[in-house]
Amino acid sequence: SRSCVQPRPRFYPGPQMLTGAWTEYSNVPENYLKGCKWAPDGSCILTNSADNVLRVYNLPPEIYSYNWDSLPEMSPVLRMAEGDTIYDYCWYPKMNSLDADTCFLASSSRDNPVHVWDAFYGEVRASFRPYNHLDELTAAHSLCFSPDGTQLYCGFDKTVRIFYTDRPGRDCEERPTVVKKQGQGGIISCFGFSPCQTVYACGSYSRCAGLYSCQDGTLLALLPTRHHGGLTHLLFSPDGNYLYTGGRKDPEILCWDIRELSKVVFSLKRNVATNQRIYFDLDQSFTYLISGDTERVVSVWDTQTAPPDGNEALLQPELRFQAHWDCTNGVSIHPFMPLLATSSGQRQFPSPGESGGTRPLRAREGTPGCRLRRPDRTTP
Repeated sequence: SRSCVQPRPRFYPGPQMLTGAWTEYSNVPENYLKGCKWAPDGSCILTNSADNVLRVYNLPPEIYSYNWDSLPEMSPVLRMAEGDTIYDYCWYPKMNSLDADTCFLASSSRDNPVHVWDAFYGEVRASFRPYNHLDELTAAHSLCFSPDGTQLYCGFDKTVRIFYTDRPGRDCEERPTVVKKQGQGGIISCFGFSPCQTVYACGSYSRCAGLYSCQDGTLLALLPTRHHGGLTHLLFSPDGNYLYTGGRKDPEILCWDIRELSKVVFSLKRNVATNQRIYFDLDQSFTYLISGDTERVVSVWDTQTAPPDGNEALLQPELRFQAHWDCTNGVSIHPFMPLLATSSGQRQFPSPGESGGTRPLRAREGTPGCRLRRPDRTTP
């Protein structure tokens, strides 16, 4: 027999909380966060919340000097208010804070056009106006820039519309996902682009995902329907060979090998008991996948431990820790520093035991907020 010592995961023994933002979200009753995303250059964090305001937080300057022992609570440097519920939002992929022309993001909200916001001044820089077959303005349910930033993909019911970033207005390319009653039905709820091929993936509320050609939108493959709920998030691996998908009211994240789509490579268990979009992300080494859940827990899985025999397996997490006192819906890993941003909160419904059933049930201990953590004390 041979004994060996397995290396500890990067995240051992557990992340250390550095700072966060709570006060900002306590001024509006029943406000809570709905996600957070690092800017592509890592200079700031973008958050979405139930008050329909997008906020930008600069990375505290102490972070760059690794003076992480006592950071003050973060305050937003920008607030961008949408007119109604925000469906989706995304950074321009070539964003660089040293070049003001590249500092912008896109958002879509109910009964509104797609807005492009200036991430320096918080003003609307441009609008894209999608119309339906009745020539009525319709809101995009999902957004994603193409990797080169020249196009903005917008998801609708059985349709993807593509706008050119430098051409605001209503002109767009329309790509139906159902042709002659064949294809991917439902509202297109999330996008992902392969980093190595001219292929993009669409998730839909019909509980399936499809792979499409970037050139003309041809459906290349439709993944088997394995999810219990509509898809809310998907993510390609850096080599483009694997696609991770997760859904609402669905207990699993599934890993698919796009070279052989007939079966799932492995699944990751998490608690998702609501329709809320629960994000997941891959770390800088592209080894660890991280996700929050509706039970306040963040889980970390080593995706390299999948069994080599090809049989589907349920991967056990390398680490689980409580990140917040409420649903942890957002996780975003810094593009090059050992930092993890998380966000929390969920809609609180009236308690059945309360008279009249109209008084809202208060959130559990603690307040919703955005938190910044580092994976451990030793990672450089």
